[in-house]
Amino acid sequence: MAVASDLVLSRGLIITKNPSISFKSHVSVTPILSKGCQTVKPKYCNLRTKAQAAEVQVLIDQENKHGLSLGFDAVSEGELREKGFLGLRKTKMVCTIGPACCSMEDLEKLAMGGMNVARLNMCHNTREWHLDVIRKIKQLNHEKLFCVSVMIDTEGSQIHVVDHGEPNSVKVEEDSIWLFTAIKFEGSRPFTVKANYAGFSEGIEVGDELVIDGGMASFEVIEKVGNDLRCKCTDPGVFLPRAKLSFRRNGILVERNHGLPTLSKKDWDDIEFGIAEGVDFIAMSFVCDADSVRHLKKYVSGKSSRSIKVLAKIENLESLQKLEEIVEASDGIMVARGDLGVDIPLEQIPTVQEIIIHVCRQLNKPVIVASQLLESMVEYPTPTRAEVADVSEAVRQYADALMLSGESAIGPFGQKAVSVLQMASSRMELWSREENRQSALCGQRQLGESLHDRIAEQICNCAVDMANNLGVDAIFVYTKHGHMASLLSRNRPNPPIFAFTNDDSTRMALNLQWGVIPVLVNLSDDMETNIAKTIDLIKMKGMVKYGDAVLVVLDLTPAHVTSTAFQSIQVKTIV
Repeated sequence: MAVASDLVLSRGLIITKNPSISFKSHVSVTPILSKGCQTVKPKYCNLRTKAQAAEVQVLIDQENKHGLSLGFDAVSEGELREKGFLGLRKTKMVCTIGPACCSMEDLEKLAMGGMNVARLNMCHNTREWHLDVIRKIKQLNHEKLFCVSVMIDTEGSQIHVVDHGEPNSVKVEEDSIWLFTAIKFEGSRPFTVKANYAGFSEGIEVGDELVIDGGMASFEVIEKVGNDLRCKCTDPGVFLPRAKLSFRRNGILVERNHGLPTLSKKDWDDIEFGIAEGVDFIAMSFVCDADSVRHLKKYVSGKSSRSIKVLAKIENLESLQKLEEIVEASDGIMVARGDLGVDIPLEQIPTVQEIIIHVCRQLNKPVIVASQLLESMVEYPTPTRAEVADVSEAVRQYADALMLSGESAIGPFGQKAVSVLQMASSRMELWSREENRQSALCGQRQLGESLHDRIAEQICNCAVDMANNLGVDAIFVYTKHGHMASLLSRNRPNPPIFAFTNDDSTRMALNLQWGVIPVLVNLSDDMETNIAKTIDLIKMKGMVKYGDAVLVVLDLTPAHVTSTAFQSIQVKTIV
């Protein structure tokens, strides 16, 4: 016979002035007993085999028979069966989709490899192409039980972009003379580069240094001809299509404010398209201030019935100078190191990256580290050791997600690149746990202003301390909007966080949060029923074993409330 013993640490009764507000929150620890339930031996769930597809169908039939439903991502489910709770990868992966990986088969392979978010760069390809990719991803989510979110990345201001007109990179020889012009023409011309913005040369003087893509090639301005610049190559290298240029004078970046809006007309058209197609994230390029982020968030919330998160890309000097206010205004951050390396010296990138990650954790915003993580894999099947070290360092800094760009979009080894990210991040996470490295956020800032928010924050802080100290196998959080799931993630606990929600947009948004496995499930106002139901479902799927312990955090306000609010941390042991 099972005997339950409860340890309840309670924070007395609070009488609120507004009887419609409830601050009811609980935390409980419950070992799961699988006695009477048949457990399934760990086995990787590969839905491409007929036997395992049949097994999944049996589970679905069982769920329907009992009136239960659990929207568990097939890849996370397979990983859990194979590696157990503590073997789950916590760092998320974002893959840029391009011509090399846009087929249904390739997208499925990326998803099976662990892709959490598919990024569409609106600088490239047609509207029809993007529409086709979005619908393929949604079809895979529906048919193969994946949980892959969709992000569109706006083109942004193109005042710093130049193009030589060739489809591939062009070699630049020392002392060669090139013309940079704003004149539009079709195709390419020898030693001629087209600038996207007519005023690209405003304020530039003879003798200034013109730098391509942060140092891929460098030129000296030897003559101004109207709005055009005639330049001599001083540092030979490679000129990529649609490269970014910057100017330096006496070794210092020439700052120029052209007064153009952050979002162009094309960007707004792309945003309308993304809203109509139900994307999950919109990444803003070349953000210079928090107002532009707030404006877009307000616009999106007024246009869409579902929650679409707005991410700000930190990729220029202006965004660094206003970093904290941009992070506060946004729903998340992307560290675009490629473009950022054009505006600041290369040797500052590692320090700046760590600062951005720390600020994002302080303000509880997910952060993606992007650009050139495995750049050599655009051409080669294996990365350099320095690239693997770079990936591991981003994981060590507790970035929420890592992003592949050209590696997956145009490279022939995209799936191998995903595998490298998966292996490197999992190994670094394991090392951190084995070394018992302190993941606590030093000098943690209080985020909540209302009493309700401050209580939720403290509960999550304490819950993570308890989970780590007690050595529980997993944290379960039941949430409508994902707030407490993100607060738990902010503390970077050792066990994985399973976020049960009945809101699909919340599920997709949590795909960027470190260590969070979002699960779609029907939730009621009776929290004990929710807990029992989800545990039964997970036991039915054979994903837990005898003696597994989970820490449960509740983040749902009951429909019927009173003037008294009760906060408690409950430790329940079932033997």
